[in-house]
Amino acid sequence: MAQTKISIIPTSNETILKFEADRFLTNHNSFEFNNIDDAKHSPLAQQLFYLPFVKKVYIASNFIAIERYNIVEWKDVQNEVATQIEDYLSNDGVVVTEDAIKPKAAVTVYAESTPNPSVLKFVCNKVLVPSIFEFTSIEAAKPSPLATALFQFPFVKNVFMEKNFISISKFDIIEWEEITLQLREFIKSYIEEGKTILNDDAPQKLNKTEEAVEQKFEALDDISKNIINILEEYIKPAVESDGGNIEFKSYDENTKKVEVLLQGACSGCPSSTFTLKNGIESMLREMLNDNSITVNAING
Repeated sequence: MAQTKISIIPTSNETILKFEADRFLTNHNSFEFNNIDDAKHSPLAQQLFYLPFVKKVYIASNFIAIERYNIVEWKDVQNEVATQIEDYLSNDGVVVTEDAIKPKAAVTVYAESTPNPSVLKFVCNKVLVPSIFEFTSIEAAKPSPLATALFQFPFVKNVFMEKNFISISKFDIIEWEEITLQLREFIKSYIEEGKTILNDDAPQKLNKTEEAVEQKFEALDDISKNIINILEEYIKPAVESDGGNIEFKSYDENTKKVEVLLQGACSGCPSSTFTLKNGIESMLREMLNDNSITVNAING
């Protein structure tokens, strides 16, 4: 157990004080933590956040810098803090864990327009969710911390997630050029920081597990199964590229009416609704050899 000596170094900002160690603390990496949850990979930073006046903690190669709230002056507490850090380090306390030191995978997020002027698609270079999830309110978004965070923006109306992209519907109170960069940077940072996108139990709670989907499919009649297969193979790929989704709801063998749900960018877009309805109707009539089939497209 080697004794670590801490020196107190003032900075140009009177709210920030440096506590410099006589040895290296990290492998030439730097870290910034804004709260105790943010500091989950730094036991030292977490311990410092228990001090009520600690606002931010910065850890660099050989020092810890702490920004304080204005409830105290550094001259009243700096010696106690220095002693606490010395004791922690001298007892071989962990500064940052290996998870914090691991290089982060590069995350790219870009915005893509959709046929719906109220919806923008944010595409990521990594898989975000295992299947399709749509949230129409902050209450409905509880299974997804990311969707919940997006609903904190007052202009967000709807959040649709599909594999590697998020389609966001906005209210008409603002234009996309005013908020696109803000949303893109928010989503990119959220993913880079490794925050939870979807709770582990979300697929079970929302009946979206592979088993649940398969059971639902097997319970359908043969014509309904054929309709789903046609939608999956011929319609969905194009719809997904536009930031949306189409979901089979029902088929009535007496009226020959097919009901589908439009989600994401397809929902609420008059041109999409009209085009999809007619396109699906024509394809189903041709492929199922039944000209009496009609399609009712419902907005999600």
